[in-house]
Amino acid sequence: MSDLIGLSASAAGGGLFGLVGTALGRLAGYFERRQTLKHETRRWAHELDLLARQQDGAREAANAAHVQAEIDGSWDGLRASIDADSAIAPSYLWVNAVRGLTRPFLTLLLWLIASSIWFGADTAGRAEIIETATFAATAATLWWFGDRSPRQSLR
Repeated sequence: MSDLIGLSASAAGGGLFGLVGTALGRLAGYFERRQTLKHETRRWAHELDLLARQQDGAREAANAAHVQAEIDGSWDGLRASIDADSAIAPSYLWVNAVRGLTRPFLTLLLWLIASSIWFGADTAGRAEIIETATFAATAATLWWFGDRSPRQSLR
């Protein structure tokens, strides 16, 4: 009988030890899955952050390209205007005189308009209007007369 009790105790001890091993394995699996999930969550958050930064970079590059295209177009328009003005061939003396007086007359007219707005506009609307008129008059003065500077030969 003692053999039977020893055999039963061994079976019960082995079963109990097996159950404890299974529970420990399950517990270790739970922590392993939790750690894997935490790692995957961090990895995907990093991926999302990286994609957001790439989108921001692409957006900034597109905006910079757009601004550069606007600047290039503005300079191309100015260059075309100057080229068209310089391509006008000399004509009769009176035509050249009228052509030569057009810019000074228009500039004087712009400054007279700016002055009349300054003295005639009410206080509330004066700032915006006078800024625009002054911008136009200054741009005309500097561009029209700056364009008349003596040209140097490239030779």
